[in-house]
Amino acid sequence: MSSVYSDPIHGTHPEPIDHFDRLPDSLLLLVFNMIGDVKALGRCCVVSRRFHALVPQVENVVVRVDCVISDDDCSPSSSVKSRAAGPFSTLFRLVFGGIVRPLQALGQFLGPERPSLNKTLNTSSSSSLSVGLGGGEDGEMDQGGVTHHSPTQVLRNFNELRFLRIELPGGELGIDDGVLLKWRADFGSTLDSCVILGAASVFNNVHFQVPGHGNDGFCINNGSNVGNGDDNGSIPESFYTNGGLKLRVVWTISSLIAASARHYLLQSIIAEHKTLDSLVLTDADGQGVLCMNGEQLEELRVKPLSASSASKRTLVPALNMRLWYAPHLDLPDGVVLQGATLVAIRPSEQPASKKEVSDASWLSSAFEEPYGTAAKMLVKRRTYCLEMNSF
Repeated sequence: MSSVYSDPIHGTHPEPIDHFDRLPDSLLLLVFNMIGDVKALGRCCVVSRRFHALVPQVENVVVRVDCVISDDDCSPSSSVKSRAAGPFSTLFRLVFGGIVRPLQALGQFLGPERPSLNKTLNTSSSSSLSVGLGGGEDGEMDQGGVTHHSPTQVLRNFNELRFLRIELPGGELGIDDGVLLKWRADFGSTLDSCVILGAASVFNNVHFQVPGHGNDGFCINNGSNVGNGDDNGSIPESFYTNGGLKLRVVWTISSLIAASARHYLLQSIIAEHKTLDSLVLTDADGQGVLCMNGEQLEELRVKPLSASSASKRTLVPALNMRLWYAPHLDLPDGVVLQGATLVAIRPSEQPASKKEVSDASWLSSAFEEPYGTAAKMLVKRRTYCLEMNSF
């Protein structure tokens, strides 16, 4: 029943009804879970006391990291030091309009350990990632105009978190325009698997093939589809002599370093949120995706990760790798890959229980289309096996 208030001019009127009060909590939580974005949920918190009480019960949250911040940037005296520091040791607070270069971010991950660092992401003073919660959304913001918080701090008020997605402002690996490099890594307390798809060049060419040579010297096979098996699935001799193999090794090591650095950043979040069933750490460029399911998350809580002695990242174990290569790959939707390479990676001493998933389903599901189709086509070709020591 609505209350009644007295208006000395217009008489007596019923008090307006807030129709949101008529909605059950379960329906509001459904809406909040559909919103997901942590900044939008933060704004919902200030709407009413009811919203403020319900938002911490949200199970599905997306955190979009605005910038990567060096540890020195958080101290008042850091502005003088940062001018003299090298490009890899100092990253500036850039929000929305000005995002740090991916290679600089990788440099921050690989930089030497400093005594002042505590656990990454544990507090704002030691965080390498930052979510800006203030100021406008167009252009660069001054440090004084934005309140920076680490993802750990932002997520601390969520009590029933089950599905978490964190999106970095960009991929760590700087690659040339027209080059394709994508990876997906699954982690528990260490690397469980990693799939890397690369190509020297990628372009759309529906009706005809342009004669010429790819970025790594491989001739375009005009009009031929790799699925026909014309080249017997073998790697040409030129692959070893013109730098093609070396380039793929660089791609593989760089992707593994980026994945292990991301995994290292997640420790405190995983430790604090026992209800997590799924965690995905990706980037706005779609370059790399790190995934952890409920079983893998629990494994990390029980068995702490082994950190690399040289940098802030998880130690990569000894690996077995399989490589598939095609000089030219025509995908059904007209996308053409030149020098296409697929690398499937698993630890050398991985338990048999983690190897039950078949290659076909594991590799093809790692990437969205059309690149999932590219993976399916590549695994039908000749397989080359490699090994890599722990690093």
